[in-house]
This record gives sequence, C-alpha cells and structure tokens, in this order.
Amino acid sequence: MIGEQKMSKLLIALLITVFSVTPVLFGEDLPDYYTQLRDALFNQDLTSQDISGLYTTAEQQANSSLTGIDLNVMLSRCENIMARALLYEQKKDAADPYLVKGLDYAQKSLDQQPTSEGWRMLAENLSQLCTIRSYAWVMKNGLNVEKYCKNALALDAGNTGAQYMIAARYVYAPAPFRNFNKGIKMMQDILNNFDSRLMKDDRFNVVSSIGYALVQQKKNADAKPWLQKALNVYPDNKFIGKIFASL
Repeated sequence: MIGEQKMSKLLIALLITVFSVTPVLFGEDLPDYYTQLRDALFNQDLTSQDISGLYTTAEQQANSSLTGIDLNVMLSRCENIMARALLYEQKKDAADPYLVKGLDYAQKSLDQQPTSEGWRMLAENLSQLCTIRSYAWVMKNGLNVEKYCKNALALDAGNTGAQYMIAARYVYAPAPFRNFNKGIKMMQDILNNFDSRLMKDDRFNVVSSIGYALVQQKKNADAKPWLQKALNVYPDNKFIGKIFASL
C-alpha cells in the first residue's frame, strides 16, 4: 500500500500544470520570439495550430542565435509551451512528444552543466507529462517534480518558477491534501521576497492562484483584486476571466 505522504505527493505531481551557477537567459530579458510564444499561450486568443507557427519561428531563431546551455533551456521552454497549447484543447496524445522533447532538452542542458533553470524546466515538462501519462508511469516518475524544483532552488533560491510549482500543490491538490491558507502564504511570500524576479507568466500564476484559493474558500470579495491583477497581466485569459465574471 502507498503511504499517505507518498500518495499526497503523487496527487500533487498529477495536478501541477508553473538562475543558475552559469548565465542562462532569464526574466523579461528573454528574446521576443519566445515571449511572443509564451504570451500567446497565456492570452488564449490563438488556437494550437496558430501557436505552432510561433513555436516553429521561436525554435528556428533559438537555433540561429543561441548555443550550449542557453539553447537547450530555451528549446525546452518552447516544447513546453507548444505542449500546453495542445493540452488546452485536450489533445493529450499530440502534446506528449513535445513534453518528451522538452525533458530531453532540459536534461541535455543539465548534462552540460547543472543550472537552476535547467532543473526548473525538467520539473515543468515532467509535471505536465504527469497529467497525461498512465498511473503506473506517474507512480514511477511523479515524485521527481518536487525533487527537481528543490534542485533548482538549491542553485538559486530566487527561482520563482520553481517556488511556484512547490506552492501550487497546496492550492490545487484535492482534499484532504490541499491547504489553501498555506498555499496563499507561500504565494504571497514569493511576491514579497522576489517581486523583481518574477517573469510575466510566473506573476500571472502566483496572483491567479491566490485568487483561485480565496474563491475556493468562498472569500469572493478578497479574491476579486487578485483575479484582477491576473487579468491585468493577461487580459484575455479565459480561465481566470470566467472565474472573475462569476463572482
């Protein structure tokens, strides 16, 4: 039988959908070809077919302008974004190979030299695979999501993407494993301590998660300002827009 602690971690891995010892492209200094791809995903105003054009352009430009660790981390990011665009449309089989490639690129970067962003992207792609692979596969691999995030934080405690993935479990895990108050506090700690380090998508993830957790606690008046902050980042995001409109 699986112990309660391991089962809790397994469920967390299933539900997680978000700086290194050497220089790796980070923050809003990321190139336009990538931020356009990323923002198209979060704005949710394009289909996966439309996003695939931005994905192809991003990969081509990454290959022509980057090398080494930077290139492999960037390609891992691109694969992850394309997979998530497909997952928004419930195209799980189509998304799977992109996530596998994303894992491979992240691992290749780590083989060159361990970096915080390399570990983060390994965790990001693995967490998405855990939402579509078999129970047996998740049993074998799912617990590594948090492990990889902690590896990222060991190299850079300010990696807000890794911080977010660890905090998200307390917001999105099913009862009895979630803890909204703890999740909210961890999200607020990210904002309080690392505000200047937050990338656009990580900021959206953090503030929307606080709002979502408050809605789940039926604290709608408290939730609205947080959801509005999320919509200030990505005004066309349908998921948050629908929650906000329902309050």
